[in-house]
Amino acid sequence: MEVVKSQNLRVLKYILVIFLGSVLLTISSKIKIPFYPVPMTMQTFVVLLMGMAFGWKIGVATVSLYLLEGILGFPVFAGTPEKGIGISYMLAHTGGYLAGFQFAAFFAGYLNFNTNIFKVFIKLVLCVSIIYILGMFWLGMLIGWDKPIFQLGAFPFLFAEFFKITILTLLAKKIIKLREFI
Repeated sequence: MEVVKSQNLRVLKYILVIFLGSVLLTISSKIKIPFYPVPMTMQTFVVLLMGMAFGWKIGVATVSLYLLEGILGFPVFAGTPEKGIGISYMLAHTGGYLAGFQFAAFFAGYLNFNTNIFKVFIKLVLCVSIIYILGMFWLGMLIGWDKPIFQLGAFPFLFAEFFKITILTLLAKKIIKLREFI
């Protein structure tokens, strides 16, 4: 009986973390921080944070819930509802980046961040690169490969990503300790 109670409590904790993670992702998409050359949101930071802190299963589940909320028409994404909502928003220019969130959360939860600071930084660069590779691929499919895809879909965000990855790198040892609480 005690084992069942413990398992139920653990499942409840997972559900709570996943729900709060999707709320945090929504908030991170709505706050625009002045940055050069474009304003920065903290979505990629939260995606990587969720994977690092709680593992790949909770990271992917959190992003999945966030994307489901968006599909259902909740204004959870950056630029919503002004730029549209639901599946039509997801199939527009940011669709590839949103899909990349899933893979980034997976790798951020799967990779071992209990290593030296240089390796942590490289692993985080790999995780965030997946978002941009899928995003630029999708963008190229939409607007055509004859356009400057890298200059439009990645370059303006590089400084902001470097900033976010640096913060995550410096906090990595503390972030992975959050797994102990669930």
